[in-house]
Amino acid sequence: MRKVGLGRSFRWLWAAYAVSAYGTGLGFGAFSIVAIVGLGAGAVEVAVLSSAGLALGAVLSVPLGPWMEFRAKRPVMIVMDVLRFVAMGSVPVAYWLGVLSFAQLLVVSIVAAGAKIAFTAASGAYLKTIVPGDGLLPASSRFESTTWSATVVGPPLGGAAIGVFGPVATVAIDAVSYLLSALGIAAIREREQAPPARPSAVRRWGDLVEGWRYILSHSTLRPFFVNVLLVNGLIMAAEPVLSVLMLAHLGFPVWEYGLAFAVPCVGGLIGSRLARRVVSRLGEWRVLRVFGVLRACWPLGLAFVQPGTVGLVVVMVTEFGLIVCASIFNPVLSTYRLNNTTADRQARVLAAWSTSTTLSIAALTVLWGVLAQVTGPRTAIALAGLLLLGTPFLLPRQPAVGREKQVAAGSGQGSRDVEHAE
Repeated sequence: MRKVGLGRSFRWLWAAYAVSAYGTGLGFGAFSIVAIVGLGAGAVEVAVLSSAGLALGAVLSVPLGPWMEFRAKRPVMIVMDVLRFVAMGSVPVAYWLGVLSFAQLLVVSIVAAGAKIAFTAASGAYLKTIVPGDGLLPASSRFESTTWSATVVGPPLGGAAIGVFGPVATVAIDAVSYLLSALGIAAIREREQAPPARPSAVRRWGDLVEGWRYILSHSTLRPFFVNVLLVNGLIMAAEPVLSVLMLAHLGFPVWEYGLAFAVPCVGGLIGSRLARRVVSRLGEWRVLRVFGVLRACWPLGLAFVQPGTVGLVVVMVTEFGLIVCASIFNPVLSTYRLNNTTADRQARVLAAWSTSTTLSIAALTVLWGVLAQVTGPRTAIALAGLLLLGTPFLLPRQPAVGREKQVAAGSGQGSRDVEHAE
């Protein structure tokens, strides 16, 4: 398996992503802690903060895809990082001044969610222009690996920091991480490829839905899109319910609950490192099919969790298996999506994908919270697991053919041009 050189620009982008990912890991759950400890918020307010912030941020980000499609992507990423630095930094400042309110936390969560979607879309489109065509999978795998390593290390250190320095300590660290990320992206010296020219026939209002139109008209992206919406939404919707089951009903200590979710994240490091090898052995399409199925088979096991050591092991094994499969599937799908999207629609497609995923998670989280209240947490978790078993039927059966293969070949030309130039 030949080693692919990704270039200095990618290393700066990866470093910027890593510092913000670790900042986010340290700040995991920080807003809920600030709301509960600092403002005395109840369960309803915390739920609103978690779901409404994501949903409203996703809705507000819809115009950003068309706005940045025909602009240089690197300045957009820098602006979004600075925006998140200012928004997140306002929380510890307001807290230390004694003027922090729940409304401010909600506004900041909305701004952060919208800026994250815009940054993700811009960075995905930019990545396509700075790495060679055969470097997309290794690059995506490195991002995936970084995400999981930050998930393993960040929350425990963040919890310790909150215990020593107070509830807003990790919010301040998270804010600074976005500033460092912006500086890292600004340090990239390679001239960015010119953005695609806006066709004169394109209407601005039509641009708002062009990302969804492209996805839904594509023979393979469409089923992958629907599959991802349901799989991610159902998995994330069951997580808060599982926390209620383990902590309130089964009496797991908080440290065991944290351990049950921290240790399996090592699977993310393993899976993301294996992704390229697995694709080399099985082929991209078979990997998408096989691991698209396998990642949906694990969560049902969480409905059978019992108190004690055996129950803890069940959670850890189930989460580990799920995370390994997902961390192999995710970078391969990200690469496939980039290679099957034309250059003049990259930002809009990625923004539409992220917006829809965020909205589905927010909506299903609220729905499953109500369902758990009515039927009990174990029943709600079981129902999510059973529905997930049906999601593999939504995966496409055959790769793109005809015109869509030509589109994929054409969309990779920019990356090959970069490789030749280097």
